Amino acid sequence: MAITLEQAQGLIDGAVEYAAENDLQPLTVAVLDPGGVLVALARQDGSGLLRPDLAVAKAWGVLGLGMNNRAIAARAESSPEFFTSVAALAQGRLLSVPGGVFIRDARGSLLGAAGATGDTSLNDESALLAGAASIGLRAETGAEDAA
Repeated sequence: MAITLEQAQGLIDGAVEYAAENDLQPLTVAVLDPGGVLVALARQDGSGLLRPDLAVAKAWGVLGLGMNNRAIAARAESSPEFFTSVAALAQGRLLSVPGGVFIRDARGSLLGAAGATGDTSLNDESALLAGAASIGLRAETGAEDAA
């Protein structure tokens, strides 16, 4: 099962609402299906020119490697040559910072991934957590594993 357009737009709306409530910089949010295909993207007024590519890369990387951003960051740190090679193979659609999350339903089934960019990486991630929760879905960050 894949995330629906309605769910993707709801996630984006929830993330943008969170950003406004917490005085974040303008965000760009991308939502992809499990195959890495863009379902929805929104760029707030004032969000930079490269932000759509960054948001997609944050989401696409977690799907492409099948690991959360924290695991990607750990691999990049322990094996920079691996990260550089994979980033080249992924045509740049891979980032090792928070702000890309798996999106799962209440049963834990993978629906896709989302990426956000515009503020600090942790704030981008917080906006995605809020956006997913606002529509009854779960954003998986990798921080859960550290707790």
